[in-house]
Parts: sequence; C-alpha cells; structure tokens
Amino acid sequence: MAIMKRDISPKPRKQPTRFDKVSKKANLQRAFRPAVRYMQRPFTIIRTYDRQNLRPDLIAGLTVTVIALPQAIAFALIAELPPEMGLYAAIVGALVGALWGSSNQLHTGPANAISLLIFTSLSTFTQPGAQLFILAAGLMAVMVGVLQMVMGLARLGMLVNFVSYSVIIGFATGAGILIAIKQISPLLGIPVEADNVFETLTGNAFHLPDIHWATAIIGIGTMVTMVIIRSVNRRLPNILISIVLASIMVALFDLQNKGVTVIGELPASLPPLTDLPLLDIGLIGQLSAGALAVAAIALVQTTALTRSVAAQTGQRLDSNQEFVGQGLANITMGFFSGFAGSGSFARTIVNLDSGARTAMASVFSAGFLLVALFVSGTLTAYLPVSALSAVLIVTAYNMIDFAEIRRILYSGFGEAAILGVTLFGTLFLDIAFAVLLGILLSFVLYILHTSAPRVHEVKPDVNYKHFLYQPEKAGCPQLGIIEILGDLYFGAVHYVEEYILDHADKHPEQRFLLIRMHNVNDCDFSGIHMLENVVKTYRDRGGDVFLVRPQYRVKQIFATTDFVENVLGADHILDKDSAISHIFYHILDPAICIYECPVRVFQECANLPKRVNIAGIPHDHEIITKEFHTTNPRTLWQQLHTSELINQHAGNGVGLKPPLILDVREPREFRQGHIAEAQSVPLATILSEEVKFPTNQQIVLVCRSGRRSRRAAAALQNLGCHNISILEGGMQAWEAEGLLEAVGETVNRNP
Repeated sequence: MAIMKRDISPKPRKQPTRFDKVSKKANLQRAFRPAVRYMQRPFTIIRTYDRQNLRPDLIAGLTVTVIALPQAIAFALIAELPPEMGLYAAIVGALVGALWGSSNQLHTGPANAISLLIFTSLSTFTQPGAQLFILAAGLMAVMVGVLQMVMGLARLGMLVNFVSYSVIIGFATGAGILIAIKQISPLLGIPVEADNVFETLTGNAFHLPDIHWATAIIGIGTMVTMVIIRSVNRRLPNILISIVLASIMVALFDLQNKGVTVIGELPASLPPLTDLPLLDIGLIGQLSAGALAVAAIALVQTTALTRSVAAQTGQRLDSNQEFVGQGLANITMGFFSGFAGSGSFARTIVNLDSGARTAMASVFSAGFLLVALFVSGTLTAYLPVSALSAVLIVTAYNMIDFAEIRRILYSGFGEAAILGVTLFGTLFLDIAFAVLLGILLSFVLYILHTSAPRVHEVKPDVNYKHFLYQPEKAGCPQLGIIEILGDLYFGAVHYVEEYILDHADKHPEQRFLLIRMHNVNDCDFSGIHMLENVVKTYRDRGGDVFLVRPQYRVKQIFATTDFVENVLGADHILDKDSAISHIFYHILDPAICIYECPVRVFQECANLPKRVNIAGIPHDHEIITKEFHTTNPRTLWQQLHTSELINQHAGNGVGLKPPLILDVREPREFRQGHIAEAQSVPLATILSEEVKFPTNQQIVLVCRSGRRSRRAAAALQNLGCHNISILEGGMQAWEAEGLLEAVGETVNRNP
C-alpha cells in the first residue's frame, strides 16, 4: 500500500499587492487622524476666533486673574511647595489647558483637593521643602499629564463615566476637612508638627496657650472680612480685598518684624524650565500610585465641571480632546516649575459668570497673571501666611457640599458606601489609596449593576395595552411573561438564567414562557448558551419558549450562532402586537382557561366562559403523564366515509357502527366550524349525569388542539368508557389536512 506524504515544504510568501499597501496606509491614516486633529486644536481656535468676542473674553480673563492670583499661592501652600510654583502652574496651566482643551470656559491650574493629594503622595518618601520634594512634584505633574494625554489620544474619554460622582464628593469632603485642620496651626501661629489628623487636632489643642495673637488676629480678621464682603456683594473679589487689607495691616504696623510670618518677595520672572529626573526609575516607581490617583481624580473632576458648564452654555464637548488638553497642561506645568492641577471649579464659574465666550478668556487670564507676577512680586513681601490660611479654611468649607452628600446618602446603599469609604480613607488612610479604592468600588458597583440586570415578570395593565411589573396581580397559570432590562453578556447571563429557572420552579404550571427582549441591546455567546438552556428546560417539561422584539444586534448574533434555525425556530420569534393572541389561540390549553383559571389576564380571556367551580374536571397536572389512544384526521375521515358503513361479521349479522365523534369544545367554537358527524358535548357536560355514553362503541374526542380531549378522555375513563381515541392535533390538524367542516348550530344529542 502506497503511503502518501504530506508536502511540508515552505510555501512562497504572497507578495503584497498595491491594493494591500493602499489599504494599510488608509488604515494608518484613519488611526492617526484623531490624534492630529487633537493637536491642531490651537490653530482651530485662532482661525475661527470672532473679534466680537474679544471684549467679553478680556473682561472675563481680567476678572479670573483677580481670583487666580491669591488662589495659586494658597494652593501651593497646601502642597507645601514654594508660592511661586503655584503662580507658574496657574499661568502655564491656563494657557495650555485652554488652547488644547474642549471647553470654552474651563480654567485649568492648581486646585485645592489636587494640591492636598500631591502633598500626601510626596511626603511619604521625602521631606516637604527639600529639593527632592520640589523636583518630585514637577515629575509627578509630567507623569499625570502623560497618563491623561495617552487616554485622550487613545480615545478612552468614556472611562471617566465609570467612576461614580460619589468618589469626587467623598474625596472633596475629606480633603476640605483635612485642609481646614491643617491650616489651624498657621492661622493661629501655633507651631504644630503632626503626621495624621488626630495628632494635628490634639497638637493644636495642647498648644492653644501658645497662640501668637497678632498672627491670629490677622488670620481670623481676614476670614471675617471675606464672609462680610461675600454677604454684601457676591460679585466682589472678597479673597483679593481681604488679603490686600491684611497685607496693609502688616505693612502699617510692621508686623513682619513682630512674629507674623509673611510669604516674602516672589521672583519676577517667566516660568523657568526645570531639569527633572525623568530617568530616575526608582523615583518614578514611588510616584506611580499617587500620579495615577491624581490623574484619575483630576479627569473626573474636570469632566464633571465641563459637563455642568456645557449644560448652561449648550456647547458640545469632546471628552477625548479635554483629556489631551489636561494632559498637555500638566506636562508643561511640570516642566515649567509648576505642579499638577486640573480644572478649577471656582475659577471656571467666575469665568462663566464674567461672560467668557471662548477659550481665549483663559489665555488672556494667563497673560494677566504673568503681568501680575512682575508687578506684585514685591507686594507679597507683606502678605501674611495666616491670611492665606484663612482663605484656605473658607475655601475648604465651601468644598463640602452638604446638599449633595444628603442626596447621595438617600440615593442608595451603593453610592453611600462609595462616599463613606472614600471619605474615611481620605481622612484616616493614605489619600492616594483612598482615591483609588473609591474608583475601584465604582467599577465594582458598575459590574454589580450590569451583571444583575432587572429581570421581572410582567402582566398586562387594566386596559391590556402595556405590560407592567405588578407582583400583586394574579398571572396566567399557563404562560409566564418575563422582561429583561439589560444586556445578555457573560457577566449577566448567570443572574438572568437563575431568575428564569427559579421562576419556572416556583410556577411549574406555567409550561410556556414569553421573553420580552426589546430592552436587550446586545447579546454575546454566553447569552446564546443561556437562552438555549432555558429553551431546553421548558421543552423538557412539556412546554415551550417564545421571544418578542429582539433588537437588530441581538438578531445578528442569533443568525451567526444558528440559534433560531437549530434551537428556537423562526416561528417562535413573535411580533409584539400579535404575540399574546398567537400564543393564546394556538398554544395555550383553553380547558385550563375555562375550568381552572378564575382570572382574565389577557384581553383574549374577556369573552371566555369561566367554569372553575365544576367538580370532576381533571386538572392539567393530572393528565400530563397519562397516555391515550390517538387517531389522525385522515384515518378518521376514511372511517366515516367508506363505501360500506356497515359490514357483516362472519355469520353473526352484527353491524359495525362508525365511531361516535364527540366535540368537547364550547358551543361558540363548535358553531364556527366542526366535523359534520360530530356532536357537541362540552367538557363540562361530559360529567353530567343526564348524558350517558355507550361503553361498547368507539368514541373519538375532538377539541381544538387535543388538550381538552385528554381531559375528557380521563373523565370518561373514570365513568367506565375505555374504547376511547383522541383526534391527534384536534381541529387544527383537521383543517391542516383540508378536510370538510360543517358550520352551524350546536348539536347536543344524547349518545
């Protein structure tokens, strides 16, 4: 026998055609086109700028500068960085964030909560004020920017949608409390060094007798002045006015030489380029967790802020463009002697209220800040630190949104848990860990919600027009209707399957199931397996499953997996308007509706007679396992219409009678069409003592589909009649064979 050898010699590689090369080039261009568009954003802003917006943008930019100048210095103090770093970050962040961002009103730069997160992340491995601390702040800003920019270029802006807003509220609340507690010491001039919130509180309480009264008066006076100005006119720059007055007091009474700590003169220069340790892998590893937390919180906070503003302006935002803008802003802030920041709520709202129409308003504010840096550098020599502490305490109080906290606590356990965990972690644990834990809980909550979609049994309303969740209303004893509100993907199918099978176990009499799928937008292969198992389970119990209104994408997966063709059957996907009618008239057992079910669940039940009090009618569960003799329509037709209806038996002269046909349907159904030789004897009449049936003649029972005939056969067997057959398929099978029917009045004779 010859042995065939398989040719395993290498095949010549197919040379790429010109079409393949063009296709690859087109794919590359299509992939890089969004990135090119994101980077060209400044040219788009300048090219499309309307000069009519120049005046309102200039006014808004100048107004924001008045707020940004003291805030930038104060937020640098939160991070325990040099004050000029806050100004550099405010100038560079506002400029770059506006030119490469998406929102017309967003103002980017130092932010209070972000500054606190930076401080706690850096202070874990280096001493505040040290050169490494300052370099690490710049390097972290670059790392944050790279993360944000990569997410934007990869078009992953939708990821922030999976972070609960409760994380922001919990973190902002905890950060506000920490900032306020941390600023008590410089506000009162108390020398306290502590590592956590408990030590800070106990240290302040222990050193209360050591208050420096001049410092405390300046600080508390600044706080009172801010509150008074804000109550008189909210549009006045209360922060700037308060710290200017405090600086004047210091200069007039020479308080800087009497123990009142001042900021000192700031360097009047452009933001200098910093030589960062970009290749220090060890330092990058130490900063990675904090950088990830800062990037995430900054993006979520910025996205929430821009959406809130866009809701008022009607602007259409591009979250990926905003990610690119925030990333570039943080990268440049890091390289130009600043630290990481984000969109500022206070400055953005002031920008919006001041009439800013385009992103150029933030660009103008950056220019005004640069001018202020050169002009006010010597004036900060009299700026007291306690005044800035007062500003931070008031700002920290405003960070706590009591109304939102109350709403979250009443909204549900999941959101409240995220809020509580993030708040607790911010106060008592590592802040970066607390933020990442809150984000992780957000993802867990999202997975729990999507993996446990709402699945419930629905029933028609009183007008039979809509299907609603009505657990108090009695359902159909034969048909269960279940609605799925969610996608059938691998994480959710187990929950959906468990609900359906549990429902089947609790309602074993409901042998048929209708699944409403109009709220299922997607289905994967696991979903197909789940549906196949449900269909098999119901069919093994003698029932069936039907689907109504599957979406287009769901139909596609049905087609690619041959689910409909090989498992379900095309006739089991029903139209939403005729689904109940089809199942009621072609699938359900009318005997159950008439003799066992006292309710009228569907509109089709409205004209159906109810005879649930008739004793002796076998129930569906009593006959489902019984076997009866059957005859098919063609055989019965031949028995009834043979040329010789009576044949003589050999030598005894006994006539062979044709079968007695009893139609056990209701008289209304009988009149609409019946076998000509049949007699109308409704199922309830069979049990009547007035009607007697021959025990020596074959009886053929007829109903619509065969179910009521099985009940009648069981009842007749109890009465002593055993020569009984059932017309297989009932009148539906008779009509399918095209056999003649009679139409007319009810014939009800005593057999």
